[in-house]
Amino acid sequence: MKSADHLSRRSFVKRVGLATSASWLAASRLTVGQAAPETQPGAHRITTCNIRLPLAADDQEGNGWEARKEMCLDIIAGRRPDVICLQECYGTQLDYFKSRLPGFEAYGMANPGPVFNPLNTILFSRSRYTMISAGGFWLSQTPHIAGTKSWDSSHSRFVNWVDLKVRQSGQVFRVWNTHLDHIGHVAREEQARMITEAARAFPEGLPQILTGDMNANPTHPAIKLLKREGWIDLYGLVHGQEGPAFTFHAFWGPEYDTKAAPGRVRGQIDWIFGRGPVKALAAEVVRDGRNGRYPSDHYFISADVAI
Repeated sequence: MKSADHLSRRSFVKRVGLATSASWLAASRLTVGQAAPETQPGAHRITTCNIRLPLAADDQEGNGWEARKEMCLDIIAGRRPDVICLQECYGTQLDYFKSRLPGFEAYGMANPGPVFNPLNTILFSRSRYTMISAGGFWLSQTPHIAGTKSWDSSHSRFVNWVDLKVRQSGQVFRVWNTHLDHIGHVAREEQARMITEAARAFPEGLPQILTGDMNANPTHPAIKLLKREGWIDLYGLVHGQEGPAFTFHAFWGPEYDTKAAPGRVRGQIDWIFGRGPVKALAAEVVRDGRNGRYPSDHYFISADVAI
């Protein structure tokens, strides 16, 4: 028998998935980066990018945000995305994106605190989409209480969402963006379950995209749950495999497999999923770097979809 707390949380998640919130919008100047394949007519290019928060330890290694921010922005913009989903995005980092991407608007929530750090920001093309509504909730047993965590989660985690309307066609679709806990195995599975319960509240005909750093490879219970509950791995659908070899690389790029100590994270942990009438047309792992340096300790993922 399911507990009253579980039923109460599930009921809340279903309601909050349908609710709207006031948007936090940010303007952004599309720069020309490395050439990317053209999208097919009518396709939407979605990118998910863990850009790595600013850390003093990275500064000492030459991988600090100030040293890589221009490369990071140029590589992302160079893919010519329509929707950009960021993880580990601090307010100072978003300010930089805003200054370089005036053609984009953004929505992001933040944990309580004196500094606004919209960790899971979603940016989208202003010329292509109108944002109908936006919101999110915390991935805990009390999802309506900001900053809460549950199970064995090491940090407070949450999910953002935006409902976008395509200006040309009037088609509406939803984009979810999240970052599951990196320590708690139970937490990761329960957090994935909450997102799925919220997504199930919508009609099957609504296209939905889920992006994020899931901190979980294809064998993890959290990923198995998402797939079992109707989420389709878009990269895997295009390439006929369980995701790329790896996306986390600790700033080592292709040398990660030889340099990483036993027990370090391996496998795909960054994902783009689709649900409902979403068709994957193309997908790639963005492994771009400059002079042996990389824009983040994660590779980014891009997927072209028809909705």
